Amino acid sequence: MIDFATLATIGAAFVVVASSPGPANLACATVAMSYGRKTAMIFALGLTLGLVFWGLLAALGLGAVLQGSATVLFVLKLCGAFYLLWLAYQSGRSALSTQKQTGPELVAGRWFLRGLILNLSNPKAVFAWMAALSVGLDPNDGLGAVAAATGLCAFIGLLNATGHAWLFSIGGVMAAYRRARHWFDGVAASLFALAGLGLGLIRSAFTR
Repeated sequence: MIDFATLATIGAAFVVVASSPGPANLACATVAMSYGRKTAMIFALGLTLGLVFWGLLAALGLGAVLQGSATVLFVLKLCGAFYLLWLAYQSGRSALSTQKQTGPELVAGRWFLRGLILNLSNPKAVFAWMAALSVGLDPNDGLGAVAAATGLCAFIGLLNATGHAWLFSIGGVMAAYRRARHWFDGVAASLFALAGLGLGLIRSAFTR
């Protein structure tokens, strides 16, 4: 059975991975500031489910297979890159728009799906899971230890996503966003484009 110290080590490693700046956290913050807490929480749940999917793959050992498959990685990276570029387009269009955003444009289920797709199209997530789990687990650990570690990391992922949704939907933060919406959405568009094209997914897909 896995001990508390090992779980704490794995949990600490995953906190670093989950809370580091990236497309998922940026998107969750943007949704929260634009559309409020309820919509952002739904989006965060979609992000969490996508993250848990990769966690289950890593726990079942399929992550190693995925890591060694150039073709699968190539397709996943391209899908992820195109989705990030689509987010960049959406943010850029919002930055240039003169119309005031008054509420969510999509029903709840669509926001959940958006969050799910964002993390499902991010193959780097499975490597993050594998790195965190490998910190404390070894080949002799049983199913219970793997399940406990995976469950802990999934819970941390949920807290991270919903935490972003809660923090960035605070009234003062939303008010500041509305005052500087064009600037913020412009920066977000640049970061999404950079993540999808300049820094990596498309480039790394063709250079692997």
